[in-house]
Amino acid sequence: MTASSNLTDAIRAAAPNLRGRLLENQSLSDLTWFRVGGPAEVLFSPADEEDLSQFLAALDPAVPVTVIGLGSNLIVRDGGIPGVTIRLGGKAFGSVAIDGETIRAGTAVPDMRLAKTSAEASLDGLAFFRGIPGSVGGALRMNAGAHGGETTDVLTQARGIDRKGEARTFTHAEMGFRYRHSSAPGDVIFTSATFRGRPGDRQEIEAEMDRVTAAREAAQPIRERTGGSTFKNPEGGKAWQLIDAAGCRGLTLGGAQVSEMHCNFLINRGGATAADIEGLGEEVRRRVRESSGVELHWEIKRIGVDRSEV
Repeated sequence: MTASSNLTDAIRAAAPNLRGRLLENQSLSDLTWFRVGGPAEVLFSPADEEDLSQFLAALDPAVPVTVIGLGSNLIVRDGGIPGVTIRLGGKAFGSVAIDGETIRAGTAVPDMRLAKTSAEASLDGLAFFRGIPGSVGGALRMNAGAHGGETTDVLTQARGIDRKGEARTFTHAEMGFRYRHSSAPGDVIFTSATFRGRPGDRQEIEAEMDRVTAAREAAQPIRERTGGSTFKNPEGGKAWQLIDAAGCRGLTLGGAQVSEMHCNFLINRGGATAADIEGLGEEVRRRVRESSGVELHWEIKRIGVDRSEV
């Protein structure tokens, strides 16, 4: 994908007072945990919520918009992402504030930091976020969970900006949470969230977080270039057990491999392309379907276009 000067020029003309960074043909591979993928045609990092609102209000509605966070549960395809890619960061979207039992966090805040800050305030109920390698924004989109807890258990409200540049607020009920899913409008870019904890003992909460960390390190290939859990658990079952039973543990395609340690994780062994990783995932799905009749569904988000489409 080549730089789109015409798109960038059109954006600057429509919104001349933007304060955030606007970059053309920006590589995204370094922003994903797999370390693969093509460039963003245009990458925008807004200075704050007002800047984001101004940007979206001025942007041609025909231009596609994609949002990325920490890049943990993400495959960016090798052809890159057409249109505008938005990535939130900085103090405006990366701060956490405590008020009594209420925790307000920007959506660029890593889930692990949310857990740590809550523990330091002796607020219980959010320790499970220690085991989620993503950000608050991603947690809102997929009702992220780990070790017996889910985002739906503690979220009270979420705020975002829609495609027209208008601020929107969503109650817990309006988020429409279910397993690894939210039914909030797809055009909303979440900017902050409010959670409610409960009074607890800091040492006990931190001990629980240590147990979560130890469990992750013992069972998951967290030191590898991976994207976290690849497939959602089917109802009444475990994805890794089906993958193992289908003989996929250690299976390779190009530079990609099914983890020997935990076979619901895919790994970039070095030199893998996004096509290798996604193709390996599809092969795993095929083998599981043939061996068990179960259709596995991706938990990792896959975005962008294949190299052949560029």
